[in-house]
Amino acid sequence: MAQSGLNSTVKLLGTWGSPFALRAQVALHLKSVEYEYMEEVLNSKSDLLLESNPIYKKVPVLIHGDVSVCESLNIVQYIDESWPSDPSILPSHPSDRAFARFWAHFVDGKCFETINEVAGAKDNDVRMAMAGNLTDCLTSLEEAFQKSSKGGYLFGGENIGFLDIACGAMVGPLSVVEAFSGVKFLNEDTTPGMLQWAEKFRAHEAVEPYLPTVAEFLEFAKKKFNVQ
Repeated sequence: MAQSGLNSTVKLLGTWGSPFALRAQVALHLKSVEYEYMEEVLNSKSDLLLESNPIYKKVPVLIHGDVSVCESLNIVQYIDESWPSDPSILPSHPSDRAFARFWAHFVDGKCFETINEVAGAKDNDVRMAMAGNLTDCLTSLEEAFQKSSKGGYLFGGENIGFLDIACGAMVGPLSVVEAFSGVKFLNEDTTPGMLQWAEKFRAHEAVEPYLPTVAEFLEFAKKKFNVQ
């Protein structure tokens, strides 16, 4: 089995604006890990990407010495376990870790699906129908936030944790679908906690250097979805 020590070379394969590469970047920043960021062009994937992620052939991929780690949530957990110094990313208690993992998978399995449906809708009627599904997802996350944050501004309370990083991947895409649909999905009425959380997350020193602006995300999305 391949082995990697703490002092092994670290590389991260990603693409500009990738919400999933953002997760790895935030985790590496929190752990003060020095690494080389390697930008991928997805319509011309590098040999290194194809070799390091032969199953899915997509970013992000963390390369730690001779070990390749794929899938963003898996990468975040690997970083937390491989560099065990503070701050800890996953909660210490097993029940809290299970809670965080459950809602992180809810984000990837449900929330991102509905975000893509709203962003890619071909007409406004379809977009507004999909918007209702996204509102339901975020209402559920608001309940999870109120339970997890314990009165703090982040899912981890006062510090960024695993669930913050998982949900933080949605911040950019959410700003795009809000612009496309005219609906404020994060608002004071239905998601007051998540609204404040998004502001705190975006401004955090471990996030701000890697998260594109709303205007940059919007311009990228218009090209991707061919929206004027």
